[in-house]
Amino acid sequence: MSSSAKKMNILAIGSHPDDIEIGCGASLAKFNAKGHSVYLYIATLGGAGGDPEVRQAEQENSASIMGVKDIFWGSFEDTDITINKNSIVALEEIIHKVNPDMILVNYHDDTHQDHRNIAAITNSATRYIPNVLFYETPTTQNFMPNVFVDIGTEYLAIKLRALLAHASQINRTNIANLSIIQVAESSAHFRGVQARVACAEAFHSLRLFIDI
Repeated sequence: MSSSAKKMNILAIGSHPDDIEIGCGASLAKFNAKGHSVYLYIATLGGAGGDPEVRQAEQENSASIMGVKDIFWGSFEDTDITINKNSIVALEEIIHKVNPDMILVNYHDDTHQDHRNIAAITNSATRYIPNVLFYETPTTQNFMPNVFVDIGTEYLAIKLRALLAHASQINRTNIANLSIIQVAESSAHFRGVQARVACAEAFHSLRLFIDI
């Protein structure tokens, strides 16, 4: 992967509004700041976690904070993302529109079925994409990162602002008395320690092409 050789198209894929922000929001903001074009594909409106119209508006606000160029919405119902030919073709159509150099998506080992299934759909739809990275969320299991992005305090701050835009979800975590902001800060410092920097986001590569 070469981030400086050319300007890239980055496609981040999430099952629900706010998945992408918690997993890779700071990295997307950094890509945008470096002149790359960032796009989102979100498979559901997150109706199981709140009012779909509210969640869509929150996602649009969050995307503007990260510098996202465009959002593509899937037609799945929350908790009911299914793996079939139609779902793979639908994602392939988005990939054709964006022509991404890199794709970021939910990790495949996760307690939420939507996260597992969107990862499987992406695995099939991205078979010709050179760079595919999985990100983590609070429901991810057995995550073994092998790629890190130094986000520093500057891009961590943007990530937190993007998460705060999802006002209806801030306290909806799987950990009692811990907000998504606290989770994000803890994760950034923990992954930073692993990467030997102050703050980082971590990824597991399905494929990572190094252009020398």
